[in-house]
Amino acid sequence: MRWVAYMPLRAGSKSIPDKNVRPLAGRPLFAWALEAALDSGAFDEVYAGSDSPSIRAAVAERFGDRVGLIERSAATCTDTASSEAAMAEFAAQVPADVLCLVQATSPLTAPEDFRAARERFIAEELDSLLSAVPCKRFFWTAAGEPVNYDPSRRPRRQDFPGWLMENGAFYFTRARLLAATGVRLSGRIGVHRMAAETALEIDEPADWALAEQLLRRHRLAPRFGAIRALIVDVDGTLTDGGMYYGPDGEALKKFHTRDAHGLKRIAERGVRVGVVSAEDSPAVAARMRKLGIEDYYPGVADKLPLVADLARGWGLSLAEIGYVGDDTGDRECVAAVGTGCCPADAVAEVRARAA
Repeated sequence: MRWVAYMPLRAGSKSIPDKNVRPLAGRPLFAWALEAALDSGAFDEVYAGSDSPSIRAAVAERFGDRVGLIERSAATCTDTASSEAAMAEFAAQVPADVLCLVQATSPLTAPEDFRAARERFIAEELDSLLSAVPCKRFFWTAAGEPVNYDPSRRPRRQDFPGWLMENGAFYFTRARLLAATGVRLSGRIGVHRMAAETALEIDEPADWALAEQLLRRHRLAPRFGAIRALIVDVDGTLTDGGMYYGPDGEALKKFHTRDAHGLKRIAERGVRVGVVSAEDSPAVAARMRKLGIEDYYPGVADKLPLVADLARGWGLSLAEIGYVGDDTGDRECVAAVGTGCCPADAVAEVRARAA
């Protein structure tokens, strides 16, 4: 069985211009669900497709060769084109036994959702699968007719089994059935239940702020809460990246006082703070003394072995380490630790691996 995930993206969003590439909680919108698909391990390959060269470039910049790219036709990117049309266009180019349609507008999708859905698909010998959330609401038609309950015997909420509401996060379908029927759901259909908050789909501007709140609470906060030690690069991270030379040739660096305050607050919360730099700068050494940071390691060209040694010495796993860096020398560290972060202007290879 060949499992392939596909996220169709288009440039013509009208309610939120450039929606798919607009930053949401620090990442482009498309990156949340696409990264979850990659991290799930549920797929042999993950693809994205767009009619926009700039969107395809943004995906490539974020994920490199981990995500395949296809060019979508204009016919599948109109306001009236169906998702099935995009799926069929993709299936004609990339072979798959099971195709997963991943929706960028559902950023709360987690890797475990894809894993659990795949397990259900296999265990129940399904032909297609949709994601949904529990819903305990009573529905009526516009004509005043009850849809899902008897008003004369109104059940208590706790006794009402409720319904499952399709949340549009993702769909699995056997490619041969998609080709035969032209629809994403056919044959033996299963349902993967997701958390209630994943009912949110980003279609209107009002959805954006709520999505950021939910992502910070449910996706980012647990990761940051697991950090027991934070290791920070210097140039471009604790400084503005510039190097200033006086008349005698000494190098000066510009630090920001708010970074110092932030590191102090982190240490006060019991998180160990370390600083590592490829350079051995007297200016940085003076700043570390001022801040009282004892775990300062200058002149380190290969940083990951040092980070691993520090973790072992502190009795921590790499999953409990946070790392902040901005340049290619930080790439491996950002990718290896539990929570890798970077400034907004970090190089593309680092941004692609950051939380």
